[in-house]
Amino acid sequence: MEKINPFERFNKDWALVTAGTPGHFNSMTVSWGSMGTVWGKSVITIYIRPDRYTWNFLHESDFFTVSFYPEQYREALEKMGTLSGRDCDKAAACGLTPRVLENGITYAEASETFVCRKIYMAPMHYEDVPEAAKKIYRNGIQPHYLIMGEVIRPEKGEAAGADHEA
Repeated sequence: MEKINPFERFNKDWALVTAGTPGHFNSMTVSWGSMGTVWGKSVITIYIRPDRYTWNFLHESDFFTVSFYPEQYREALEKMGTLSGRDCDKAAACGLTPRVLENGITYAEASETFVCRKIYMAPMHYEDVPEAAKKIYRNGIQPHYLIMGEVIRPEKGEAAGADHEA
C-alpha cells in the first residue's frame, strides 16, 4: 500500500481543481489544500483567490474535482497554473485529456480524482490573516476563499476517465 504524506499532498505534489459543466469548465493548479473530516464528513478544502478565472466556476457549481498526477505531468501542472482559461484551451495547451464524470470533470492522465460536493465557501479576511502571511496580499492582491467539498467519490487511475470525453 502506498503511503501518502498528507502534509505534502498539495504543497509538494500539487493538484488540479476543476469545476463547471462538460461544455464550459476550467481547471487550475493548486498547492494550498487539505484533506480531513469536518461535520462528520470526509472533506477536501482548497483555497482560491476570487480574481482567478476558476473561482467563478467554483462559485457557480455545486460540485468540483480535485485530481492528482504522476510526476511525469509536473510540467503540465506548471502550465495549468500559469495559463488562463479566459485566453486559451488550457487542457489542449498542456496536453491533458478532459474526461466527464458523474458530477465532475477530470483528466485521463490523473492518478487519482476526488469528486466533491461543495458544502462551504467563505472569504479569508485580510485583517484575520497572520502578520507573517500578509505579505502574500501586497499590491492589492485579494485574499483567498476557503472552499470545502464533501468527498462523494474517490476515483483511482484510469477509472477517473472511464465515462467519456468532454
